[in-house]
Parts: sequence; C-alpha cells; structure tokens
Amino acid sequence: MSGEQPRRAPRAFRIDGDRIVEDAQRQGARENGGHARKAQAEIIPEPPLPEEIAAVPIAPPRSRRWGRVLAIGLGGLISLAAGLAIDSLIRDLFARTDWLGWTGIVFAGLAVLAVLALVIREIAGLSRLKQIDRLRAKFAAAAEADDRKTAGAALSELTTLYASRPETAHGRNAMAGHAREIIDGRDLVVLTERELLSPLDARARTLIANASKRVSIVTAISPRAVVDLLVVAIENLRLIRALSQLYGGRPGTLGIFRLVRHVLGHLAVTGGMAAGDSLLQQVLGHGLAAKVSARLGEGVINGLLTARIGAAAIDVCRPAPFIGTQPPRVTDFVGSLRKAAETVEDERPGASG
Repeated sequence: MSGEQPRRAPRAFRIDGDRIVEDAQRQGARENGGHARKAQAEIIPEPPLPEEIAAVPIAPPRSRRWGRVLAIGLGGLISLAAGLAIDSLIRDLFARTDWLGWTGIVFAGLAVLAVLALVIREIAGLSRLKQIDRLRAKFAAAAEADDRKTAGAALSELTTLYASRPETAHGRNAMAGHAREIIDGRDLVVLTERELLSPLDARARTLIANASKRVSIVTAISPRAVVDLLVVAIENLRLIRALSQLYGGRPGTLGIFRLVRHVLGHLAVTGGMAAGDSLLQQVLGHGLAAKVSARLGEGVINGLLTARIGAAAIDVCRPAPFIGTQPPRVTDFVGSLRKAAETVEDERPGASG
C-alpha cells in the first residue's frame, strides 16, 4: 500500500563509554545503491532531577525515647518504694530496741555494698566485651589492609589481655620472638591465630561437643517437652558464657543478655536458625535414622542446633576473626553425636530385640 512506511533494516548497537554509537548495517543494493550508510547518533541523558526530588529524606527509625523514659520512671518508683520500705523497717526496729535498729542498718549497708559491687562487676564485664569487639575489628582491618602497625597494636593488646592465662604462655613467648620478624600485617594476624588462639579454639570445640552431647542425650530421654526447652535454654546459656570466658570475656547478667542478642543476630544474618532442613539431611546422610529411634533422632537434631549456636558464639566472642584457620562447622560434631546416640540406643532395654 502507498500509505505504508518502508520497513527499517536491522541495526546493531555498540556501547562506547557514555555515548551510544549507532552503526547501520549494510543496506541492500536496491536501498543504498550498494554502499554502506553509517550514522552516528548521540543519546543525551536526561537532566538530573532537582535536589528536592532526588534527595528524598529517609524516614528515621522510630525513637525509643518514650520506652526509656518509661523504664527510668518505673525504675525510680521501684527504688523509692524499696528505700521507703527499708526506712520504715529500720524505724520500727529502733522503736522496739536500739540494737535491732543498728543491726538493720548494718544489714542495709551490706546490701548497698553488694549492689555497688554487682554494678561495678557488670560495668567491668560490659567493658571487657567491648574491648574484645574492638580487638576483633582491629585484627579484621589489619588483615584486610595488610597493615603491620594496626596488627602490632592489636597483638600487644591481646597479649596484655592474656597475660594471666597459663594456656597462652607458649603462644605469647612465641609471638614475642616472631613479632619483629613479620613485616606483613596479614601474616602477623595469621601467626597470632595459630600461636595464641589455637589452644583456645581447641578448647572451644571441646566445650561445644560436650554441650551438644548433653543436649542430645537429655532431650532424647526426657518425657516432657517443657524439660527439653529448659535443658536446651540452660545448656546454650552456659555454653555462651563458657566460650566468652574462654576467650577473655567476663560477662555478668547484662553481658550474657548482650551476648545472646549478638549470637541470635549472627545466626539471623548467616541463616543459622533456618538450618533445620540441612541438619536433618546431614543426619539422614550419615545413616543415623536407620540406627536410632525417632526420639533419639530428635535429640541429635537438638544437639546439632546447639553446636550451631556454639559456632556462632565463637564468632562473637573470639577476639580475632578466622583469617588463617578454619572456623568450626556443624558437620564437625555429627560424628560424636552419632556415636553418643548409638551408645544410648544400644543401652536401651529391649534394643537388641
């Protein structure tokens, strides 16, 4: 038809930096007279958006100010109530006889002294945990940037932290001899791992293995699900505290809450809490399902989850990241849990039949 527009021949596009050059393919002799027609067209980018449109402010997170105000208000009221109750008690004791009043004052003084000691211990424990976090960040930065100065400063701080630990005496002596010979920062971090932290890593693996076995066996033979939950919670808290103390931390009550929050956050980031299916596959892959009962199989799964929490706790509590050594994996503990489950299964009454 006369109203139709001629069809365009195929074209090839080539990206050349910020410009796009359009090269026409060779046209047929009927359209171009046998010659190649080349055309270049520059595509001009759109003008930038105005600042008030491009820089859209991000909504800030919800403030926790009122929650803190509520906590402070309730804490103040509880403190005042406790103080008035103690004051009333001491007045009543003095009303009865003087020696009872003075005895009450002595007991109140001891209670205040104990509270101050607990507060100081909690503050010291939190400060120690922050120091370990700073050390881990220093070692990671030194290894990434190959910074000898930062690695040396972190090594000196770690040596001071472990000065009273007899199991690190050999590593501290070795590092004192090698520190001046190492030029690269990353090599110094790797050597610190092998000399100073390898004995602690071996002890940490033992702690995780023992805790996993206890969880596996106890939850396998316990008759109530509530008992299972209590055992798992207590063993995991004990494991996290033990690992923190092993690597130099001294967590109190607040410190334990902080560590648990960090461990759960680490598991959420690494996907550890969603590893139930993979753990089940590992157990089935090792042929455990055919040798133990379903109850013992559940106990093994709980033990493997405890091992996963222990591995995450090592990442949180260790004063240096794993650079030159391999971190513990859940599969490292499958063999010991399998042996423990098979032993329990063999000792059960009627297992042979």
